[in-house]
Amino acid sequence: MKITLACAGGMSTGMLVKKMEEYAETQGIKADISACGLSELEEKVVGSDIILLGPQVGYQQENVKKEYPTIPVMVIEMMDYGMMNGEKVFKHAQEVITANAG
Repeated sequence: MKITLACAGGMSTGMLVKKMEEYAETQGIKADISACGLSELEEKVVGSDIILLGPQVGYQQENVKKEYPTIPVMVIEMMDYGMMNGEKVFKHAQEVITANAG
């Protein structure tokens, strides 16, 4: 499972990536989770199962969907992002990936 998080600069999502990786590890789930700025998305997104957008770039969701029509795009809930709730964000991403796989 490959999850790519994109935000304005890639820095704030880096902390959330760590929390998501920690949760995945406790569940025995192998996940490749990375963060980048929107400007770097093109080079980072290859092979991704989902793109998660930070709330501060949520307004770009439609553009990102058009750019990558085969990859689900989700905006991270503001509350989960602020609380750095890696478990909840990871579980939601998993649900979206599963729903799109069928």
